[in-house]
Amino acid sequence: MTVKEIAGMMDISAVQAQSTLEDIDNVCALAREFCAAAVFCLQAHVPYMRERLGTETGVKLASVCGFPSGAESTHIKVETTKELVGLGCDEIDMVNNIAWLKAGDEKAYKHDIESVVAAAAGRPVKVILECHWLTEEEILRGTRWCAEAGASWVKTSTGWAPTGATVERCALIKRAVGNRCGVKAAGGVRTLEMLLAMQAAGTRRFGIGVRTARAILESV
Repeated sequence: MTVKEIAGMMDISAVQAQSTLEDIDNVCALAREFCAAAVFCLQAHVPYMRERLGTETGVKLASVCGFPSGAESTHIKVETTKELVGLGCDEIDMVNNIAWLKAGDEKAYKHDIESVVAAAAGRPVKVILECHWLTEEEILRGTRWCAEAGASWVKTSTGWAPTGATVERCALIKRAVGNRCGVKAAGGVRTLEMLLAMQAAGTRRFGIGVRTARAILESV
């Protein structure tokens, strides 16, 4: 793959608690340089990121909802999504409610996602499973429910849990979701070789911190 094709699958992010405004500056500069798919920051910094990213870049502006626990009420997730849309976000990554998934509460779980999808008003919503805390059966169940609730993508991880994306987890999600929505890997995508292995397993978007993203792109 070319460097342009790889960059076009990257969501370059500064979404850790310790992420700084300088990190956001670097995310935007790198995304413009290589024409990444999207840039991500935490909610409070969206106006700053929008200013730094500029216009006419071809790079999507995005942020997170229910991050990192997923345990906010559906009402709070909806209001967060509406605010992010109002701030100009093109995509939303939301964390699923892990407790409802583990309990098998399909109605509450799907309603949570459906409500955010509706609030996003046509913008893609990626649902983060946080696979570290889930069994294989729960990953399969959550993936199916995400697709049925209207998610555009199913994502492995926030990057805050002890482990994140693996080739096996990406393949498991792809097997469950088929072609109904996309697969995004995040948390632990550290090398070009790892990215390409996940891409071969069906992954088409990658959430990657700015330093790792630069190292991968410069290694192509």
